[in-house]
Amino acid sequence: MPPRDRSGGRDLHIFDARNQNTSIGGLILTAGITNANLYAMIEIFVIFKSEYSLQSESNVTIARDDNSLLLPGNYYIVSSYPIQINDETPLLRTISVETGTRVQAFADAVRSRDGRCVITGELPIDSDRGLWTGLEAAHIFPLAYEGIWKDHGEEIKGEKINSAQNGLLLRSDIHQLFDFFFFSINPDDNYKIVCFVTDRKGISGKNFNQRPLDDPQRPADQLLRWHFRQAVLTNMKGAGEPVFEHDFPPGSDIVGSILEGPKATERMEFELFSRLATQFDLTE
Repeated sequence: MPPRDRSGGRDLHIFDARNQNTSIGGLILTAGITNANLYAMIEIFVIFKSEYSLQSESNVTIARDDNSLLLPGNYYIVSSYPIQINDETPLLRTISVETGTRVQAFADAVRSRDGRCVITGELPIDSDRGLWTGLEAAHIFPLAYEGIWKDHGEEIKGEKINSAQNGLLLRSDIHQLFDFFFFSINPDDNYKIVCFVTDRKGISGKNFNQRPLDDPQRPADQLLRWHFRQAVLTNMKGAGEPVFEHDFPPGSDIVGSILEGPKATERMEFELFSRLATQFDLTE
């Protein structure tokens, strides 16, 4: 199946008031997103040289109000100076494949701290007997990009990429959604969960579990902030980034499928380094 972009199903569209014929982005509206949230997310993928406002289709100015839930429709950016679309390209990411002794230590630390899925609250089958089936330790910042982690100073308090501060315990299906940037956690809005696809899990608008936030090895805000920024760029800017197939039946030509699709080089690099970093402990 060819990759799909993320614009399908959008019920909120964003325009530059100077060009009302071409959408510059949009959103599938889910629970809990406020007018103020929209302003903040637009400021991630649009660069402004002056103050601006948002107007509705009926030319009503939308207040930057955190108490008013956002409504579907078309929104127009009104500013004194021309706007510029941020040319930052989000990092390509697919579902993590993680094994190895270093990752096992990471998983043990995240399990001990969180104790349950930090999004749904679901408890493990029987953690006392080491049964964590259905729950997985997810990296906020992916192992495949350890070089970027180091280059951009993402290490926190001297911690490495396999620190528990770079992890969340998630239900397996929630982990997949997190890796694909289908939802994220906004640490600057009381750790609100924001869904960028139709919310079939009932999580959008809720707040992140408090238990890991009370721990000295809490998930780092700067890493959650990085993930949220990536999610906005991936889902809201333009038509959004491609959604790649990940469920390859046995015998599939995985490499061929990747090479025939968009962003083949980036995807091959991610898949390669993701497996090398976990299976051969290249995160030392």
